[in-house]
Amino acid sequence: MLLTQLIHPEISAILAAAGHHSTILIADGNYPALNKRGPHAKLVSMNLTPGLITCDQALKALLTAIPIEAAMTMQTETEGPYALDGDPPVWHDYRASFAAAGSKVQLQPLEKWAFYDHVITADHVLTIQTGDQQRYANLLLSVGVRMDE
Repeated sequence: MLLTQLIHPEISAILAAAGHHSTILIADGNYPALNKRGPHAKLVSMNLTPGLITCDQALKALLTAIPIEAAMTMQTETEGPYALDGDPPVWHDYRASFAAAGSKVQLQPLEKWAFYDHVITADHVLTIQTGDQQRYANLLLSVGVRMDE
């Protein structure tokens, strides 16, 4: 029996094969997961119904399984139908999840098209498609290094 909170067999296998600098995308329910991914990335659909699972739930499971050295978000728009004043609420959830896991990782917002460019690289190994309906919930994680002391 696994001790980690992450028990999904396919995700666990992909993470076990991933190495330093590999990237994992936790995609919200609106992300074009089929066509905006790396050439070798696996797509695991965890979008059961709108709102389930959430990106933060996926993040919490991953934080129990792998070291994360960087986290990029899609920068919010300041004009148009998707504009927000300030950070989206989901970013506060991410910060709380990183802090609860003892991580000092800070969110790094990237302009929308730059975010896509970071995803569609050969380093991208996994997309976890969620049912999260929150705006700007996409989160691109960079795998860190295991530091046994």
